[in-house]
Formats: sequence, structure tokens, C-alpha cells
Amino acid sequence: MSENPTQSSSSESDSSPGPQTDRRTFLKGSAAALGASAVSTEAVRGREERGPAAGDVPTARSSKGMVSSVHPQATEIGAEVLRDGGNAVDAAVAVQFALNVVQPHASGIGGGGFMVVYDAEEDELYSVDNRERAPFGATPEMFLDDDGEPIPFQQRRASGNAVGVPGTLRAADVALKRFGSRELSSLIDPAVGLAAKSGPKVTVDAPLAEAIAGNAQVFNDAAQSVFAPGGSPLEEGDRLVQPDLADTFRTIRDEGIGAFYKGPIGEAMAETVQDAGGSMRPSDVGRYNVTIDHPEHAEFRDVTVRTQSLPSSGGLTIGQILKLVEPLDLCRYGRQSPETYEILLEAYGHAYADRGAYMGDKAFVDAPWQGLFDEDYLDSRREGIAADGTANASPGPGNPWDYQPGEPYQIDALGRDELAGGGRARDRGQTTHFTTADSEGNMVSWTSTIEQFFGSGLMVPDHGFMLNNELTDFDAVPGGPNEVQPWKRPLSSTSPTIVFKDGDPYMTVGSPGGKTIITTVAQIILNVVEFDMSLAQAIAAPRVYKDTDPEIIWERGVPRGVRRQLTEAGFEFADEPSQLGNAQAILVDPESGEYVGAADPRRDGSVVGL
Repeated sequence: MSENPTQSSSSESDSSPGPQTDRRTFLKGSAAALGASAVSTEAVRGREERGPAAGDVPTARSSKGMVSSVHPQATEIGAEVLRDGGNAVDAAVAVQFALNVVQPHASGIGGGGFMVVYDAEEDELYSVDNRERAPFGATPEMFLDDDGEPIPFQQRRASGNAVGVPGTLRAADVALKRFGSRELSSLIDPAVGLAAKSGPKVTVDAPLAEAIAGNAQVFNDAAQSVFAPGGSPLEEGDRLVQPDLADTFRTIRDEGIGAFYKGPIGEAMAETVQDAGGSMRPSDVGRYNVTIDHPEHAEFRDVTVRTQSLPSSGGLTIGQILKLVEPLDLCRYGRQSPETYEILLEAYGHAYADRGAYMGDKAFVDAPWQGLFDEDYLDSRREGIAADGTANASPGPGNPWDYQPGEPYQIDALGRDELAGGGRARDRGQTTHFTTADSEGNMVSWTSTIEQFFGSGLMVPDHGFMLNNELTDFDAVPGGPNEVQPWKRPLSSTSPTIVFKDGDPYMTVGSPGGKTIITTVAQIILNVVEFDMSLAQAIAAPRVYKDTDPEIIWERGVPRGVRRQLTEAGFEFADEPSQLGNAQAILVDPESGEYVGAADPRRDGSVVGL
């Protein structure tokens, strides 16, 4: 992937759910709105009753290119870029802008995320970190009340203090300059058409309608006028028109991203945040830039799993889960066996305990990444993981510093006593994930977010885009590695991943779902690599989630007998099933070399092969 010659390169709080928020919603937002639907509500509800099957998974094969996203209009826009000669990064940028229009509750230029890019010409993998940052006026105590107690989450969420300086637009611009072949102006144009009244019709589908109905109470006046005009939330089938967003996109198209980061759009954004009690200033917006880094990696079986590094905990935690279970040979038990589920659930608990204790923005705190992957340390953690028919007590964190060269250079890790009662942080955000590949072998795995559905509920007046509430991913109580600090990035669970086999890209995968992203991605990788499933089977397979809290979130399709047996062993399953994740993935067929694309049917994503 050659550089454009005409351009130069330049989820969490430690408080518990409020009385109106159950734990599943607290962790991952509304399960009914994990993505955009392309089919009937009846079809979606039918799958919700029984869980998806491999035959429900939309798939495509092609050697020329592939796009998979959560919405058919966004997927088709990306595919058209590839047909016109654009590369995988060009297509991904076009998809991102389109998703801002058709999925405004989950991502957009008012948010951020993480983008993993494989450059085939360089044979190198990069991550473009566009995580939101705390403005310079942020303080460690800003989410505490006058008595030093955490402000209730919904109150925090709707505050200007929740809004981080957004990075999505900067990521699109930098990625194009470094890896792309098209101008940003041409790639934002299709989104202008989608947002404008005169453009292609965009209708509200069932997931978006449910997200609007579930979040209308936090909308400011500008958001209310778009999504609940006259106080009546838009319903499924209604047309969605966003003229202010279309005008904002036209301004960026014509004037460049400077209009956002150092111009009137950024000034309006900072004013909106300050009016809601936040400290963001235009100078904070203008200072923002992405970082280009190399992803974390973990060896598992015959593949190398490479995913986002800190401040996303995805890379280290997915890697630790895979390393914990690798010598336990899950395949001998079978994917749907009680033994496999028991081992996975206990491995998740141990990995999440370490995650909460030791991880934060790597520019501010030192994480014991070598210790977490040290074989002696892993052996010590496996003592609490076994298919023995007995649930181990919720684990505390281990001490990977005993296996790590040196000492923490900036912050002391939290001890077991400080993490008693379920861990410090709970990530309850939402995102969207999409992935692209082109005929030259370039691949993109990009997870983009405004955190909660509709973010903070704050739309920038006259500009039509929602602002994130990403800073609620910081711990409300100061003192740990994920406390609020000026210009710091909050800990994330976002896990855009590219898996390598024999040195070549083998599979991209990612998902929304807040803190549950990590286990969703880990399970899909295990399904393909450990259990030799097809990509469709791996995505359709029922998922489970557990952290340091005893309650297990599970999907329909987890065998009743397994749940009964594990309950008798002491595990605690939630009373009702819930949907977990909405994965998009591309696999390279090792025999034909073709791309096999798949989109999660849990919210009816869309995949197109050229």
C-alpha cells in the first residue's frame, strides 16, 4: 500500500449500575441495538429466540476485495470505492463516514476508536490509535460529588465532563495520507448524500428505533430535533434526514479537517461541552492527533494474534486468555461441552482481574505486559482454572510484576484488597466494527465508538453530530492506573484484530459490546483455530461472558444441560439470555487464497465481495 504522493503523513468506571440500569445494559448497552438491521424485525426476533445458526451468517467470497459492516448502505459504499480502484483504507474511511449517517447512535466524528492496518507492500501491521483524550481541564476527582462519592453513571454520562476530545476524523485523514490512495473529499461525498434530504433515502430500522427510544431522555435540544422531533421519537420505517450533518460534511469536504480541529466546528463543539459543564476548549481540540503504533501480539497454536495495545486492554487480555487455555486442549472436550465452558469462564475471570488491576493509558502508566505472558506466571494463574466440576471463587489479580523485568515506572499496581468485590472498572459502552480488504492484500480492522448509544446525548447544534461520553471509561474514584488525568486516554476494551498464520494475514475480526468485546473476539478466534470451525460457524456459535463478577451473561444456544451442570457446580448464570457482540470478519482461505467475508446475523450486518 503506497503512500499518496500528493500528501504527507502527519470500556470504565468503578461504580456499580444505577437503579435503572441492569448489569447487562451496564456492560454493553442495549442488546437490541448492537448494529443496523438489513432485514425484517420478525427475522431478527426469530434468531433472538433460538440463537443464530451458521446458515444465518451472511457470507461472501472474492479474490478482488471485501467489505463487511453493520449496515448495507455503508457496506455498499465501501465496496464501490474498491470497485473504483480504491484500496482497503480508502474503503474503510468511506464506510466510517457512511456509518456516521446510518448508525448515528454508535459512531461518528464526535468519537474515536482504534484502527489496525495491514500494509501489504511493506508487509507490516500498524495501529492508528484515535482514542479520545481528556481535555487539559480534566481532574482526577471530576466524577465525584461533594461528599467524595461517585456521581451516578447516567448523570456522569450526560455531563460535559464525559466528553473526550474526538479522534475519528483525524484518524481518517492521517490513515489516508499514510496508507490511502484517495482524497478525503471524495470519500466523504457519499455520506453527504446519505445525510441530505435530496440524497439516497435512509430509513430508521428496528435497532436504531430502539436506541432512539431508549436514549431520548438524555438528548439535548439539537439531538431531540433530529431523532425525536416534537417529542416523538422516530420509529422503524421513518425517514432519517440530517441536513446539519450534511452541511458539516460538506464543510470538511471543501475546507479539510482544519475546519473541525482548528475552526468553527471545533469551536462549536467546545462551546457545547462547556455549556454542559465540561472544560474542553478549542485549544484542546486543535491539539489532538492520532498515534501510529504496532499492535500487541500473542502466539496461540499456529497463529499470531495481533490486536490493539494500551490504552485498549483488548490486546493484552485476549492474549492472556488464549495463553491461559492453550495447554488445556479444549478441543478434546468439544466446543459445547461443560468442560470447555468451565475452563473459559474461569480463564475470563482471571484475565479480567489482572486487566482491572494493572492496565491504563501506556503513556501514563506502566503495565506488566511481559509478566502477564510469562509462562511461570500463567502456570500460577492456571491453578485456579480446571475442568473439575467446581466453580472457583471470583479471583483477585495475580502479581505479574514478580515476573516482569524492572518495576512500574509511574504508578503502583492495585493490590488484591483494593480490588475486592468485583474489580474496579466496568465498561458499558457501545461501538461499531467494520473490516475491509482489497486485491493487493491490504486489510483494515476498525472499531469506532462514541461510547454509550448516542454518547453523551449532546449533539453539536447546527452541526448534526453526537458527542461521545468516552471519559466515563475512566475510574470515577482516583488512585488506580485508570484514573482521570489531563490529556490521558481512558482504558478501553476495543479489540480490532488481525490474525496471522505462517507470517501472512489469516483473519480480521472485531466486535462492539463494551467490556464483552474481549471475550467475543477471543471466542471467535478459538472457534476457528482451536475447534476448526468455518468463519460462519465461529461467528454463529453461542457466546458467554464473565469478568470478576459472579454472574455469567450467556446467549441462546448455550446448551441447557451445560448451564444446569455448571450451576450445580457453583456457577451463576443470569436468569435470561442476552446477545453478545456483533462481529464482522474476513478470513483468507488457505487453499484458494480468496477472501471469505462474514457479518454477524445478531444484528444482520452486511458483507459484499467484489
